[in-house]
Amino acid sequence: MKKKANAYTQLITHIFNKYYTKDCERVEFNRLDIVEAAKELNFDPKNIGDVVYSFKFRSDFPQEILDKAPKGKEWVIKNIGRAKYAFVATRGARILPDAMLANIKIPDATPGMVAKYALSDEQALLAKLRYNRIIDIFTGITCYSLQNHLRTTVENIGQIETDELYVGVDKNGLHYIIPIQAKGGKDELSIVQIEQDIKLCCQKYPLLICKALATQFMADDVIAIIELALVDDEIKKITEKHYKLVPPENINNGELIQFPQSISNL
Repeated sequence: MKKKANAYTQLITHIFNKYYTKDCERVEFNRLDIVEAAKELNFDPKNIGDVVYSFKFRSDFPQEILDKAPKGKEWVIKNIGRAKYAFVATRGARILPDAMLANIKIPDATPGMVAKYALSDEQALLAKLRYNRIIDIFTGITCYSLQNHLRTTVENIGQIETDELYVGVDKNGLHYIIPIQAKGGKDELSIVQIEQDIKLCCQKYPLLICKALATQFMADDVIAIIELALVDDEIKKITEKHYKLVPPENINNGELIQFPQSISNL
């Protein structure tokens, strides 16, 4: 794993330095650049796409790249077309749950068979959201899972994947499209995914109201859900809640009375 990480670090640094110019905030490259860099450095990555994915969602950029970010900004990698990418300087690249936010207890309705055989953190998280209707609870909208792991092409971005897509209707009859990005384990939520989801909804579902959500397992299997929006070309948090799934008997009458009052202004 260390050898692989070191190879990826050398590859991404080589590509960045090839096109970087002083004080720029955008550095474009493409898939062929990765192939050529691998040949020059005598590497043979088994999955070219994983080099980009790694620095999008899993690994920090090498210090040499970090040091060249404009003051107050950090680099993210964005898709800008089919097999085309760009390092883009932005304010806040990662979406991090607020560790000080109070947890809201929800009776756990996850079927035992599903909980037992879920194959990954991400799949387990999506299943818990679905079976406990947490998206409905969070948004206040009646929601339905439309499709999971949707792969499609978005104009000026290329191919993207959304972990799950919901549709919903509210008490006034308004219709919503709700893309979900879910992360478990060591992967981090990125503004790049949310921006892609929002653009997907604008292009594919222009008549529906988009609510882009990010969700992640925290310590003790607490589920953080964050609603985000594109404001002045930047991804901003709108609402955040943390839910703890517990056996029904673990919610006592005192909590039912007192806790709603304590979080009413959150």
